[in-house]
Amino acid sequence: MLLTPALKQKLRPWYHRVRGFQVPPLALLYRPLDWILTLTGMVCREMGRIMLWTPIFRSKIRGGEGIFLYSGQPQILGPVAVELGRGCRVSGVSTLCGRPGSSLKVGDNVDIGWQNTIACGTRVVLGDNVRLAPRVLLAGYAGHPLEADARAAGEAERPDQARAIVLERDVWLGTGVMVMAGVTIGRGTVVAAGSVVTRDLPEGVLAGGNPARVIRPLEETV
Repeated sequence: MLLTPALKQKLRPWYHRVRGFQVPPLALLYRPLDWILTLTGMVCREMGRIMLWTPIFRSKIRGGEGIFLYSGQPQILGPVAVELGRGCRVSGVSTLCGRPGSSLKVGDNVDIGWQNTIACGTRVVLGDNVRLAPRVLLAGYAGHPLEADARAAGEAERPDQARAIVLERDVWLGTGVMVMAGVTIGRGTVVAAGSVVTRDLPEGVLAGGNPARVIRPLEETV
């Protein structure tokens, strides 16, 4: 039987009461239950990391001794050769991709953060102790040509649009930094959050902006 508008109006308060019903939050019951669920989730995640995600990921790359994966397994897209050093920490919510013949070489003790994308046009090199905060993009290739007709035809970018990116040791990129193809960032340099790096940066400086420029030398250069 279809509900008439008048009947709907009468039933609406009861519907909201039922929809808003909650079981009383009894601390003696629900706090231990929360602990059990939290502990169970931690155990399941660690078992997945140890038994599944780490060995699966390492089977696709070279090196990676002592790697710590968190939040699952990173995506590897395209024919990119990946080599990781020792003791790296890599978010499973990240993407490593590349053009044919490209390579990614990562040093020791490197952090690759949440939602990072490393796109290798020719090669990308991350030196020892590099830190990549969340949502960093290393754009080693453009993905499309500049010419509209070529883009419409689905052609790849021109060979000169795919170039190397090198981050020397101890570089730190803040959240949301974008590094364009052909850029080298010198040892120990820090790039502020949200910056776009379109040209080389020297070692031991703080840089920021769009396009990124040197703001000042760091007090302790490396």
